[in-house]
Amino acid sequence: MFMRSILVLFSILLMLSSCGSTSEIPRATSAENNISYLALGDSYTIGESVAEQERWSVQLSQKLRDSGYSVQSPKIIARTGWRTDELLAAMDEQLGEEKYDLVSILIGVNNQYQGRDLEQFQEELELIIQQAIQKSKNGAENVFVVSIPDYSVTPFAQGSNVDEIAHEIMVYNERCMVTSSNYGVKYFYITDISEEAATNPNLVACDGLHPSGEMYRRWVERIFPEVKQMLEE
Repeated sequence: MFMRSILVLFSILLMLSSCGSTSEIPRATSAENNISYLALGDSYTIGESVAEQERWSVQLSQKLRDSGYSVQSPKIIARTGWRTDELLAAMDEQLGEEKYDLVSILIGVNNQYQGRDLEQFQEELELIIQQAIQKSKNGAENVFVVSIPDYSVTPFAQGSNVDEIAHEIMVYNERCMVTSSNYGVKYFYITDISEEAATNPNLVACDGLHPSGEMYRRWVERIFPEVKQMLEE
């Protein structure tokens, strides 16, 4: 009888020990935290003249990781000099069936710089947004457009008609904002940050035209809270 009691007590202690150890089992990463991100654009998205880790899309991904999300390296479809039609062609060529948790769009400065037709820009921007929505796991809710920076304040533009450049960038951004609203996607305005380069040379990369890593960091600081909210919703 005494031995039987000892065996019962040992069994109870073994069960309690097993229950206590379950908290030490590592949890699998939840599917919603394994974030995939598609970044579409031109030189501003590929980060011309800055290191890879200074690209704003890469900085955004890192900031999400710092907040506890598991984020894949962003898939970037962007190249210096691309217009909307060239981005569309690259999307057709490079995008497969995969869908993404986040999709960003920043395009249009080269349409403006090359004097392309504004109506053509809007038509092609609509196509880009439509395809971005199709490539988003949650449709329009997880797609966002970033405004075009104002390069009229950079050393590169000095000697040009800077007032005309600034006005045209404003018109392009109005189209971006309205078109984004029409498709129910978020629009982030960062152009005012780019204008600070007029008095802060640290916001311009060494080429005298593109944003520095510091300017991209400022963009991310503004964009991040609402991007995080997109993922939480």
